Amino acid sequence: MERGEDLSSFVVGSVPTVYYIPDFITDADQQQLLNNIYQGPVSKWKSLKNRRLQNWGNDINDEKPLLLLIFYYSPHQDGPAYLPVVAILSLGSPVVMDFTPHSSLKLCTNTVMKDVEDKFPDGGAGDFETEKGLDGHHAFSVLLMPRSLLIFKDEAYSDYLHGIKDSAVQQYDGVVNAVECLKSHVAIQPLSGPENAFDTKKSGDVQTIHRLENRVSLTCRVVSRVHKNLFKF
Repeated sequence: MERGEDLSSFVVGSVPTVYYIPDFITDADQQQLLNNIYQGPVSKWKSLKNRRLQNWGNDINDEKPLLLLIFYYSPHQDGPAYLPVVAILSLGSPVVMDFTPHSSLKLCTNTVMKDVEDKFPDGGAGDFETEKGLDGHHAFSVLLMPRSLLIFKDEAYSDYLHGIKDSAVQQYDGVVNAVECLKSHVAIQPLSGPENAFDTKKSGDVQTIHRLENRVSLTCRVVSRVHKNLFKF
């Protein structure tokens, strides 16, 4: 990917602000990053439930993007302290990230549907119920292969929770970026990253990844009051 390249060609799924860029870095770059990460001072590591973390941005008052190393986390939002954009570089083993519509959207939809039912007590809502009563937000998943970069912002940031299941075996059939992964990794085989980092299996229509090694991610976020014009695309 060249600097300044239009990201529209990397949109995956129906949410227009989710971008998946395969092979964002080379194998050599990945290995160098992993070596530097694991050789970092012990004092930089913070142990949390099911993950370890290095924070190279210090805190939300720092003027640099926050850099995190994440292994697993439950569905969450990153909060209002940051600009509504996240960039995640994946290293090591692949993983499936799930996006779930925020519960507030369901509450809003239920309120709209109640208003429609009150307005059309005889069930005469017709197309109004179909087109305006549903919020159009659906859960989806993205397969993050080694060396890939995931960017999500705006609607994908504010309207969805994102998380990774705490499981060594993850199902990836139905992910929104299957085509992009297949182009880069034939049959999603471990062609990059640490040797034997993962294995794949297929049982009927169910396709799974068995993660044999840890995954490391570099997650960059920006404090909203510091770099307001950093991400404009």
